[in-house]
Amino acid sequence: MQVVCWLLCLGTAGALAVLQKDQVAKLYRSQGPTYGQSWVASNCKRLVGLLHQKNVVVKKLAAAADAVGRDRALSEAERHFQVHTLEVFQKELNESERLVFQAVHSLQRALQGDYKDVVNMKESSRQRLAALREAAIKEEQEYVELVAAEKHQQEAAKSALAQNKTLSMLDEILEDVKKAADRLEEEIEEHAFDNNKQMKGVNVEAVLRVEDDEENGGKTKNKSQKKEVEDDLGLSMLIDSQNNQYVLTKPRDSTIPRADHHFIKDLVSVVMLSLPCGWICTLLGLPPMFGYIVCGVLLGPSGLNSIKSMVQVETLGELGVFFTLFVVGLEFSPERLRKVWKTSVQGSCYLSLLMVGAGLFWGQVLHIRPTQTVFISACLSLSSTPLVSRFLAGGSRGDKEGDLDYSSVLLGVLVMQDVQLGLLIAIMPTLIQAQSGSVSFLFGSLHVLCLLAQVLVSLAAVLLLCLLLKSFLIGPYYKKLHAESKGNKEILVLGMAAFVFLMLTVTEFLDVSMELGCFLAGALLSTQGHMVTSEVMGCIEPIRDFLAIIFFASIGLHVFPTFVLYELTILLVLTLSLVIMKFVMAVLVLSAILPPGSRHIRWVVSAGLAQVSEFSFVLSSRARRAGIISREVYLLVLSVTTLSLLLAPVLWRVTTHRWVPRAERKTLT
Repeated sequence: MQVVCWLLCLGTAGALAVLQKDQVAKLYRSQGPTYGQSWVASNCKRLVGLLHQKNVVVKKLAAAADAVGRDRALSEAERHFQVHTLEVFQKELNESERLVFQAVHSLQRALQGDYKDVVNMKESSRQRLAALREAAIKEEQEYVELVAAEKHQQEAAKSALAQNKTLSMLDEILEDVKKAADRLEEEIEEHAFDNNKQMKGVNVEAVLRVEDDEENGGKTKNKSQKKEVEDDLGLSMLIDSQNNQYVLTKPRDSTIPRADHHFIKDLVSVVMLSLPCGWICTLLGLPPMFGYIVCGVLLGPSGLNSIKSMVQVETLGELGVFFTLFVVGLEFSPERLRKVWKTSVQGSCYLSLLMVGAGLFWGQVLHIRPTQTVFISACLSLSSTPLVSRFLAGGSRGDKEGDLDYSSVLLGVLVMQDVQLGLLIAIMPTLIQAQSGSVSFLFGSLHVLCLLAQVLVSLAAVLLLCLLLKSFLIGPYYKKLHAESKGNKEILVLGMAAFVFLMLTVTEFLDVSMELGCFLAGALLSTQGHMVTSEVMGCIEPIRDFLAIIFFASIGLHVFPTFVLYELTILLVLTLSLVIMKFVMAVLVLSAILPPGSRHIRWVVSAGLAQVSEFSFVLSSRARRAGIISREVYLLVLSVTTLSLLLAPVLWRVTTHRWVPRAERKTLT
């Protein structure tokens, strides 16, 4: 009956869809009104007859299900299987009837529309797509029910077999194991995502599945469907309609171990290529991080395009940022933090205000919306903490007690900029509302002030927590780790990593900055003395170095040399203008707030701040998705940020050569 109904619907829709309206009119005029009436009458009779037969069959199915339910001769499994089968068949009939009337409704809507109206055709296409998605979901439900019915059938057959055969001891053990395995699968299914039960906020769409068949040279494997299901580890790649690529994150069956071989191959490629790239840069007298960035460019979308798990590689690189800041905190004691906190707060705030003011000025000149200029200026005012930390790695920090040194001031300003990063992420929804015009300027300003007050309260809570940890927890905690880790450094490494992640989680929960939490974790441990710092540094530095390589390589994944070459002139002008402007602003601000005897520090600190933070990648991508900035502005910010990071080591080397003593300069790269 389903085949007949579908032939009727498809035949009707196909015949009328091929002919245009004037052709349909000519057909009816040539055949006369009698032909049209007889055609409609005959097909209506057929449809009525099919629907009558369907109702009769449905009643018979209901009666049969009722009879099976009253039959005491059947076992519980057999009764459940037969009733389930009848219900599935009844749903199939009802769904076929619904599809008939849906096809008739679609035909009526198509005939009433204007074939020249593109908007109407687009709406019809959208409705058909929604109907197909709903049909796919219902088909999946039916398939699940059929699988369950097959399972009940197998249980009924085994139950009947058990009545006629005495099980051996081994069979009984296997039967008990099978029941336990079935219960385990049911528990796993309860925690699995079921979009049939949770349809709110779920969008079903077609995806392209790419099988990883490299071992056989791309040839199709000839094996049965059952074998294919058993061997499929779910690690094939899915590509949606927007060309986003997905890999498996959580399998439906968690009893089978799986590994993301794409991610493993990507890490192997990054590490293997980073070695020669970093080596060549070292031979040329350049910082090794240049080579790591070049490695990312070569492996990324603009090069060989061999990185399949870009998001996973970038996520692992973020751990490099966390451990880099932790090591910086180990070398940056709270005493030094108290010495430069006032300078750090004033310097970071004044620099941000000057950048935003300059952005608003140029926005008025170039007729750019204020929301765009405020966001871009605030984004470009941030500097790269991991990059500067690599500049300062191994440098002498031993200035006289009570005096300021350039490393303390520079790191203090960068830490406060990390706090501003959290504030910028927090006010981004307000900028989005201002961009759409749904919020007034006064309300937006009040909301930003409220967010600023919230950040200050969170900072006070973090500092209070640090004071409590320093007074009651850090000392006993490290002594316990040191006692347990004699002859086994794993406990010490795990303990330090756990402490870093604890502080990271606390600061992220308070909406401050995860990077600030990592820095404070190192600063708190540095209060325990030089011996503690040296021991922790020896355990953490190898991990930091490896993850930092992944981080700088992940920056190269976002560098597009072709775009830079196409717009090389404008990008060089913008980058040099930005670097010079940030350098001059930093010199002016530091000249105003530093003591007269320490003004030589302003040149080195300004050189360290004259670049753009890599977190502008994240901020600008969010702003592009939210509509704050356009695609062109996003690419410009991306390219200017990358070029400023590449120019930063040159400016740093020139400045330190002039202002840093020779003995200390040898350790600064």
